[in-house]
Amino acid sequence: MTALGFLYPGHSAEDDYPRMEQLLGSDIRLPLVHTDIGEDAHRVDALREMGALERLSPGVEELRLSGAEAVVWACTSGSFVYGWEGAHEQVRSLARAAGLPASSTSFGFAHAVREIRARRVAVAATYPDDVAELFADFLRKAGVEVVSVRASGIVTGAEVGTWGEAELFALARDGDHPDADAVLLPDTALHTVAHLTALEKELGKPVLTANQVSVWEALRLADRRVNAPALGALFVREPRVQS
Repeated sequence: MTALGFLYPGHSAEDDYPRMEQLLGSDIRLPLVHTDIGEDAHRVDALREMGALERLSPGVEELRLSGAEAVVWACTSGSFVYGWEGAHEQVRSLARAAGLPASSTSFGFAHAVREIRARRVAVAATYPDDVAELFADFLRKAGVEVVSVRASGIVTGAEVGTWGEAELFALARDGDHPDADAVLLPDTALHTVAHLTALEKELGKPVLTANQVSVWEALRLADRRVNAPALGALFVREPRVQS
């Protein structure tokens, strides 16, 4: 049995995790702890406060007691807003507090892009323009070529959590680019897991979404290799160990 722990901000699309647990198989558990988000706003100052260690630390002990072998801060915007170096320090601090390997969704995206061998990506974001550009900058620091960024201007995670299939597919289609090898949807408040294979069929290319990538990153930390085609192209390619 492998238990993988997630610190998830607030309540929006957390039901993606039990769905993924079912799809991954009976020997993998995905315990999730909700963190205190403070102000729900896709604004840089609020996002930096959301990702502060003092907000994440209370959930760490609960995940340790659950038997988690790795911890992922399952929030993209609450990690990349710290910049490349700041996001590294965030996960180092989390690892020290947990006494476990740790990462965040932002690094999960960087690793997953390499895993699927995508050279160029398109970003289809729910965020306002300035926050979406910070994610693109983070990816560029990771060596990823970003060919386009589509921002939606949504201010809160709570609103994103109300989006259904129609809004999701519109976001992905509008954010795609003919030169992109993959499309990235970087918001853990967005429900995507039930639609991954359909999204990839619609666009004709791999689609990486925040909750999907968070779980893949935790599996990577735990050195688990799982084939789960219902979770998209990321889970059917032969995995490579990432540094």
